Amino acid sequence: QVQLVESGGGLVQAGGSLRLSCAASGRTFTNYAMGWFRQAPGKEREFVAAISWNGRSTGYADSVKGRFTISRDNAKKTVYLQMNSLKPEDTAVYYCAADRNFAGWGTTVPEYDYWGQGTQVTVSS
Repeated sequence: QVQLVESGGGLVQAGGSLRLSCAASGRTFTNYAMGWFRQAPGKEREFVAAISWNGRSTGYADSVKGRFTISRDNAKKTVYLQMNSLKPEDTAVYYCAADRNFAGWGTTVPEYDYWGQGTQVTVSS
């Protein structure tokens, strides 16, 4: 079992920045690739970014590439999402998730085994 707790969401103006954190507890953190997803009202949950268990490989949705950066600190059992140049369309609940994957990282919801409760990000225009 892995428990995930997100933090760092909030209200920000367009063009601003936020950094989300996701603290993990439970099973060995390095057994898992980590991902960030988001879900806007009335929409399906969508992939945002992911990072391999050792941090050497990352991937991003086209909509956030060049603006968001995912990173992890295995000693602290924490994964981060730095979000810059935020746009109103980035408004959503952001979730972190753990994928038991040593080959890379997943991009779809079913590939992930554990989920946090989510943190709201609201970008005003």
